[in-house]
This record gives sequence, C-alpha cells and structure tokens, in this order.
Amino acid sequence: MSEAKNIQIIIDSTTDLAEQYADRVLTAPLLVSFGDTSYLDGIDLTRNAFYEKLETGDVLPKTSQPSPAVFESLYQKVRENGMEGIVITLSSALSGTYQSACIAAADYPEISVIDSRNVAVGTGILVQYAIDCVQKGMSREALVKELEEKKNEICLVAMLDTLEYLMKGGRLSKTAAFAGTLLNIKPVITIKDGAVEVLGKARGIKKANNLLVELITQYGVEYSMPVLLGYSGTSDTLLKDYIAASSSLWEGRLSPLDYSQICSVIGTHAGPGAVAVAFFKSHQTA
Repeated sequence: MSEAKNIQIIIDSTTDLAEQYADRVLTAPLLVSFGDTSYLDGIDLTRNAFYEKLETGDVLPKTSQPSPAVFESLYQKVRENGMEGIVITLSSALSGTYQSACIAAADYPEISVIDSRNVAVGTGILVQYAIDCVQKGMSREALVKELEEKKNEICLVAMLDTLEYLMKGGRLSKTAAFAGTLLNIKPVITIKDGAVEVLGKARGIKKANNLLVELITQYGVEYSMPVLLGYSGTSDTLLKDYIAASSSLWEGRLSPLDYSQICSVIGTHAGPGAVAVAFFKSHQTA
C-alpha cells in the first residue's frame, strides 16, 4: 500500500487558496500579457501588481494557458521525489489548461488530472479539500474518485462592482454597460456546467450583498467543508462590507473566515471590486 502522504497536489495559477495552503501545492503559471509585455502569472507578476496595472492602464490584458511542457516539468519533479500527483485545473470550458495538463500526463502514469469545472475560489476549495484528504491518508485512486464526486457539490456565487471590464472584453455591449452603470447595476454570477452564468442583477452594493446572502441561504452551506471568499482589485473594502452584511451566515460557524485575492484571469473580466463566495452545498438542502 502506497504512503498516501506522498501525493503532491498540482494546480494552475487561476486557483485561489487560503494562505495556509499556499505552500502545499506546485503551480503551473498561466501567461498574462499587457500589450507586448508578458508575465508568468504569480511569478513575474504578483496579484497586487496585476490589479495595479489593470486599474491604471488602458489596455485589457490577455491570458494564455500553460503549455504541456510547463506541466511536464512539474510532473518530472514529482517523479524525481518518488511521489504521485493529482492535478486540479480550472474548468475546461473556460481554458485549454486542462487539455495541456492531460497531454503532459500521457507519459506519467503516476499523475491523475481533474477538471474542476470551476475557477478561482471554486477550484480553490476543491484543492483545499484534496490537501486535507491527503493528510488523512487517502490513496490517489480513492481521492480522484472522491474529488470527481465532490466537485459537483461546489457552488460559487460572485457580485461584480463594475460592468466596464465585461464591456472591454466584448462580453457586454457599450450601450448595455452604460445603461447598467447609470442604474448602478451589480450583476450576480455563478459557474454552471463549467461556464459563467448570470443569476441576477441588483441595484447598488447593499441590494447585491443581500442577493448574495439570499442565494447562499437557498443553496445551503456545508460548514464542515472548506469555504473560501475572494475579492478582486487592490482593496478588500467591498469584501469586508459583504462579510459584515452576511454575518448571519458565518457567525458561530466559521472562524476565521478565509479569503483570497482573486486570480488575474478572472480579474481581467470581472474588474476590481468583485466579491466571490465558494462553498460546498449542504446535503440537507434539496
């Protein structure tokens, strides 16, 4: 029987993690380009530096997936250390990262690749759960089966503070963005079947916070599993406003409440000021 703690978890740089898990993973960086200048996400460019460039620049950055060679170099490290590996990537519906990871794994039978069908904090809680399972001694085969089941129970809901970046990225017309800005519209989105879907719209931050609380209450939170909040931009002020507004969900259940700065790939489209919540749905909720 293999020593289960010899399993290395590998992620890509779009995964958001609570700080205490950050040194427990190997990371394949995506490429982030501002004009003609490219950076390895999280290596050449910190998340804070990314948002500083995003908030002050006129050019919307572009992102590209890691090559199979990037993953293969990580797999080789795992092999040299006499370990097994599980790769957990962002949704294959949003990026070719999962495909790159699979191509690289063809010659590494000790590596398993999982499509999280999620992104950012949503992928993050699956990774945190995986790390916890490794610590408890679960084998790679059992853990892969467990993660394939548990990923279907993840719920990610997020509120966007601005429509500007959806417009810049071509996901919203200028007319719709202008009208939404005038009305102070805050879209609330989720990840469904691996892709982004709008759940609702609220006028103003207060109503948007309330809508998030309503939706999370409807889904039901499995408090025994990881919960992770996220914010985009250089400031976490709006996240702290949300935490105060949603205290009924967390007080007496989770302390402390973990949160992370949202990855650059999602930040590019969401813009600064987004607030996201990821959790596993309660089994008590239909």
